[in-house]
Amino acid sequence: MRGVPMLFLMMLMAALGVQAQQQKQSPLKGPQPSRFTRADTLRGSITPQRAWWDVVSYDLNVKVELKDSTFSGYNTITYQVLTPDSIMQIDLQDPMLIDSVIMDIDSFKITTQSKLTFTRDSVSCNAWFIQLPKADKKGTTRQITVYYHGKPKRAVNAPWDGGVVWTRDEQGRPWIATACQGLGASVWWPNKDHQSDEPQYMTISVTVPEDLTDVSNGRLKLRTDNKDGTVTYTWYVSSPINNYDVALNIGNYKEIKDTYAGVAGKLDLSYWVLDYNVEKAKKHFAVVKPMLHCFEFWFGKYPFYKDSYKLVDAPHLGMEHQSAVAYGNGYQMGYKGKDLSGTGQGLKWDFIIVHESGHEWFGNNITTKDIADMWVHESFTNYSETLFTECEFGQAAGSEYLIGCRKNIKNDIPIIGPYNVNTEGSGDMYYKGGTMLHMIRLIVNDDEKFRQILRGLNTDFMHQTVTGAQVERYISQKSGINFQKTFDQYLRDTTLPELQYRIVGQVLYFRWSSSIPDFDMPVKVTVGENNFQFIHPGHRWATANLSYMDPSLFKVDPNFYVKVREMKTVKEMKDALKK
Repeated sequence: MRGVPMLFLMMLMAALGVQAQQQKQSPLKGPQPSRFTRADTLRGSITPQRAWWDVVSYDLNVKVELKDSTFSGYNTITYQVLTPDSIMQIDLQDPMLIDSVIMDIDSFKITTQSKLTFTRDSVSCNAWFIQLPKADKKGTTRQITVYYHGKPKRAVNAPWDGGVVWTRDEQGRPWIATACQGLGASVWWPNKDHQSDEPQYMTISVTVPEDLTDVSNGRLKLRTDNKDGTVTYTWYVSSPINNYDVALNIGNYKEIKDTYAGVAGKLDLSYWVLDYNVEKAKKHFAVVKPMLHCFEFWFGKYPFYKDSYKLVDAPHLGMEHQSAVAYGNGYQMGYKGKDLSGTGQGLKWDFIIVHESGHEWFGNNITTKDIADMWVHESFTNYSETLFTECEFGQAAGSEYLIGCRKNIKNDIPIIGPYNVNTEGSGDMYYKGGTMLHMIRLIVNDDEKFRQILRGLNTDFMHQTVTGAQVERYISQKSGINFQKTFDQYLRDTTLPELQYRIVGQVLYFRWSSSIPDFDMPVKVTVGENNFQFIHPGHRWATANLSYMDPSLFKVDPNFYVKVREMKTVKEMKDALKK
C-alpha cells in the first residue's frame, strides 16, 4: 500500500489522543542502602575537619619490613588554610597507628612545643583528629609531619579487595605492591583520604632491602644506599595526583627505556618488569605506541609528560596508578586470555594495557570529587577500549566489540551511587556507561565535534577534580544537545527505555515508554536496507512519513541500547499511553 487514506489517519489520530495526558511519572530510582555508618561519613564526606584546609604537597617516607610485613615512616603535609580552624582530620586505617605529629618540623631542632596532641575516632578507628596550637589566618601555608607505623591490611583479592599484596615471584623472591582504590590510600599511609583534594606535587621515598627495587609514581630522582643493608628510592611526582594512585611496587625489577613522539613532544616510556620478563615485555608492550597515538587523537595529549609513562609488572591484575600503570595480565591478549565481548575483537589486544592506560585521561587527569561519580572514570575508559579497537581494526570492529560487551550489563542498581559515604554505584558504569557515550556520539552525528568534546574535557578539566554533573553539563553545552534525560535514564535508572512503534502503510508511529519523565533521546531506525535515519520520539505518539519503506525491514540501529516493541493494534497504542 503506497498511501494511507486521509479519513483513516484522522480517525486514528483522534483515537490515540494526540493531546493525551502524560504517562504516569515515577521518581528516578536510586540505591536504597539499609544503613550508612559514622565511619562511612568520616571517610566519604568533606567533614568540618577536612573542609578548612587544602593539601599543597605530600612528602611521604616509608620503610618496608619484609620480616613482619610492616610499614613505618612519616608523611610531611604542606597545606593552605582556607578558613581558620584548629582541628584537622587525618586518615589512617586500623590497625595502622600514628606515633606522633609535629608542626612545622625543623630538622635541626624539635622542641616539645612542636608536638601536637591527637585523638582517634572511637567508632571508625580510621579517622584521627589533630589539635593545632591555634587557628591560622586564611591563606597561611603550614606543615605538619605525621609519624606512623603498623601492619597494613593485606589485600584479599587485589585490586578489588585491596590493600598491600605480599607474595613471591616465579623464582620465590619477595614481590610487594599496593592497590587501594575505594578502600583508600589511608590503608597504608596517613593523608587526607578524599578524592576531592589532590596534592599539587609529591615526593615518595621508599626504603627496601638492598637486593630489591621500588617503582613508584613520577620520575626516579635519587637512589640512596644506606649503611644497614637497605636502599631508598626517591620518586618525584610533578603533577596533581590522587591518593589512591600513589603506589609501591617492590621486586626484582629491570627497566626497559623507550620514547614516543607524541603531540606534546618526546614522551619518556619506561617498562619496569621482573628480570625474567624483559624479552617478553619488549615484544608484548609494542602495543603502547599505537595505543598512545589513538588516545592522543581522541582525548588530547597524554596528561603527564613531565612524569613520563610507565608500565610496571604487578602481582595483581592491574590498576591505573598515575604514570606507573600496574600490569598483571600475564603477557596475553584479552582480559586474562578471555574476550569480554565474545566477538573475537577483544582478543586482538591486551585489555589491561589499554584499559588502565585509558585511565590516565579519565580517572587520573580528570578525577571525580566523590566516588559515587566513578562513572566518569570507568564509562569513558570503557569507551576507550572501543575507540582503540576502532583505531586499529576499523569502526565496524569497534561497534562489534562494544555491542558484544553489553551482555555483561546487569541493570541491578543505578550507576551513580549515594554521595558522601564513599560508595560506588553499579558495575554497569563500565559497559552500560560506555554504551551511553557511544549513543551520545551517534546522536551528535559529527565525529570531529565529538572528538573535540573529549579533548575539551581533558583540556578544560586538566589535573582537576570534578563532579559528574559538571561533565554532564559540559557534554550538553559543547554538543548543543540537551542530554539530561539520557543521563538520567542510563546513569540514574535501572530500566531501559522502550521504543514503541507501529507501521501503517508508509507512516511510522512511534513513542518512548520510559520511567524518566519526558524522555526524549533521538534514535536511529531503518525501514530499508542499511538506510538508517534519526527519529525524535517523546512520550506522546508521533508520526513520520518514510519513503522507500519496507515494513519488514524495520529495526533500530543495534548501536542503541534500548528495548523495542511493535504495537499490533490501535488499542495497544491507546493502552500504552495509560501506563
